[in-house]
Amino acid sequence: MPRRTLLRSALGLGAAAALTACGSESTTARTTGDVTLSLWTHDPGYEAFFRKGIPEADRLTDFRYHLDVTRAGPADLVTKLLAQAVAGRGTPDMVGFEIGSFPRMLRGDIAPRLLHDLTPDIAAVPGLKDDLLPARTAPYSKDGKVYALDSDTPMVVYYYRDDLFTKWNLPTDTSTWEEFAEVGARVHKDHGASLCVVSTVGSDTGQVVQSFQMLLYQRGGAFFDTDGKLVLDSPEAEEALRFLCQGLRTGFVIDISDYYGAAMQTALKTNRVVGLPMAIWYKNYGLVANVPEQKGRWRVRALPRFTKGGGVTAALGGTGFGVVKDKANTRAATDFLLNTWLTHEGQVRRFTETGYLPTRRSVYKDPRLNATKDEFCGGQRLFTLYRSLLPDVPAFYQSPDQSILFDVLAGNLLRAYRGDVSPRQALKQTAADYRDQAGR
Repeated sequence: MPRRTLLRSALGLGAAAALTACGSESTTARTTGDVTLSLWTHDPGYEAFFRKGIPEADRLTDFRYHLDVTRAGPADLVTKLLAQAVAGRGTPDMVGFEIGSFPRMLRGDIAPRLLHDLTPDIAAVPGLKDDLLPARTAPYSKDGKVYALDSDTPMVVYYYRDDLFTKWNLPTDTSTWEEFAEVGARVHKDHGASLCVVSTVGSDTGQVVQSFQMLLYQRGGAFFDTDGKLVLDSPEAEEALRFLCQGLRTGFVIDISDYYGAAMQTALKTNRVVGLPMAIWYKNYGLVANVPEQKGRWRVRALPRFTKGGGVTAALGGTGFGVVKDKANTRAATDFLLNTWLTHEGQVRRFTETGYLPTRRSVYKDPRLNATKDEFCGGQRLFTLYRSLLPDVPAFYQSPDQSILFDVLAGNLLRAYRGDVSPRQALKQTAADYRDQAGR
């Protein structure tokens, strides 16, 4: 039976609560044979992936696997996990943490008390530690220990309508954002179209923040450093925000209520949005879902650079799968995760079946992936582009108070977009509001 600890604000409870992974459940470790793993996830695509991986896991381990899957919203999964841990029963063996929900596990000692430390398991596989991308283990790490393994290396790229760029004689190889913004201003004046998008739904703070986050991290800025200290108020952040604000004034940037709903669908269908920076997964969830009839018309390229520095991509999103510690199935769940999620074949299959990019460097050399053509993007070999962007993928460090930052930042971003405050004022106010509410 593991020791108990106090769980306070993670559950939003005024009184202290006892946190334990096992409670009255058996903790006699299973080491072989048939095992039914309880898996919690928010996405049916992950369920399908893991179910299809059972035969391979059976072959590579001492277990014969079955899955009992529960699906719920990302935030609900974490709330339920913490509640069941307090109750001492009903926790899953394996759980998928959407990246924005994982910071709740970073508060106090919740992650080390509740989740299995995967660091020794990674180290035990020859070459794996050096092959895993640190940028994608960072969001799920605390004090140098890894508590979940990411589903993706969700690079940010630039999507554009190749047919309209050709018709309007627009360059597709503009090297800097500053030059591209000039092109975008002319496009808006001549055709009423925009080449960049920001979300302005105040109630969906995540989307509002993401519009800015992509360019912030590409430019070399960040929200938090490796210790979870706020570093938002920086020259890089001010430059990225000023760039978006100026773009809104010229029409290069358009404000849309959200990236996925009816407003965006209309803007795409009526050619008001003919290009935008977004993560690789947006092709399936945003473009294919909203404008399937535009198959073959879209293309993907690296982001233009900022003149003053930064890279040609960023990262946005992800889901890390972790294992609950001190349970009868902890060993079995760990073996299952490593032998489906992290094998070379598993990472290849994850891209071909879900579109999510590998988190191991070596897999980017796989000839099957590099030969893959994307029909929605006119037969473009997208994987070769993604491989070229790999060195520029930045790490994303999280804080247990990240939700506070997103709340105050979203409001100040909207004020800056409207012109009510300057970019500098918006960032300084965000930092002040965050420190006031987070107490640090």
